[in-house]
Amino acid sequence: MSETSRNRSLVLHIGHEELVIRRRYEVASIANDILIALWFIAGSVMFFSEAWTVAGTWCFLAGSIELLARPVIRLGRHLHLRKVQAKAPPSGPAGVGRAATAGEYTESPQDY
Repeated sequence: MSETSRNRSLVLHIGHEELVIRRRYEVASIANDILIALWFIAGSVMFFSEAWTVAGTWCFLAGSIELLARPVIRLGRHLHLRKVQAKAPPSGPAGVGRAATAGEYTESPQDY
């Protein structure tokens, strides 16, 4: 790697509202993941006793529904950010010193 490419840094300017939206959806996603784990742990423990099998099955169903909520949260966040970014005026040439516009927005695994 050359010296000039190592010294370059990428600076993205993201509005306060966008950061708040990202954080709120991140908290919702974390809470959802915790609920998924709790439902499946409870269901697994209930399967040790035949008397609790039906309740355990309901816990597994609840955990499966929570798994469906995960992409719904991601889609909601994506649509919300897209709406906010569409309102924001562009600042600078494409891809340089600004956040991506609605059409350019890409997600990374860290966004989940």
